[in-house]
Amino acid sequence: MNPSVDWFFAKDTKWQDEYTALRTIVLECELKEELKWGCPCYTLNDSNVVLIHGFKDYCALLFMKGSLMKDDKGILIQQTANVQDRRQLRFTTLAEIKKLKKVIKEYIQEAIKIEKSGAKIEFKKTEEFDMPDEFKAVLKEMPDVNAAFKALTPGRQRGYLLHFSAAKQSKTREARIAKYLSKILQGKGLDD
Repeated sequence: MNPSVDWFFAKDTKWQDEYTALRTIVLECELKEELKWGCPCYTLNDSNVVLIHGFKDYCALLFMKGSLMKDDKGILIQQTANVQDRRQLRFTTLAEIKKLKKVIKEYIQEAIKIEKSGAKIEFKKTEEFDMPDEFKAVLKEMPDVNAAFKALTPGRQRGYLLHFSAAKQSKTREARIAKYLSKILQGKGLDD
């Protein structure tokens, strides 16, 4: 148990009992407890393996290399279509966690085994992401934006492509692109 993480479990939240139960289960495995992104994160040799977090409708264990896990029980969930690597075990009650304790431990042990193996996730390359026609036109018409976009890190490029592509209407895509041109030219990502 890491005292710097205790505040997370002590705060009054809808999931306080569930968080505590999950913490107990994870700490029975060979992982080190740390605080990352404001959540309890459990590591092996400084590599993130699993994280406890919560949302309005559920709390979860987030497996960092979940896409590599077998998921024999069919209970791992991909948060969104754009998440390539992580998978969640979601819970809505303390009783559910208690009932699945053995299974939860099995999944944690599998995640540890994957981490120990050194297995890596093959991420989709940036050029494999959809690029909206509106953005293609901007890159063609504005060589400075094209050069600046190509100079961005792959993660920043993907962030923009996902954000621009998520808009359903062409008018909205155009507005999003216009809004972020200055950030692209400054070499910044969406959230910088």
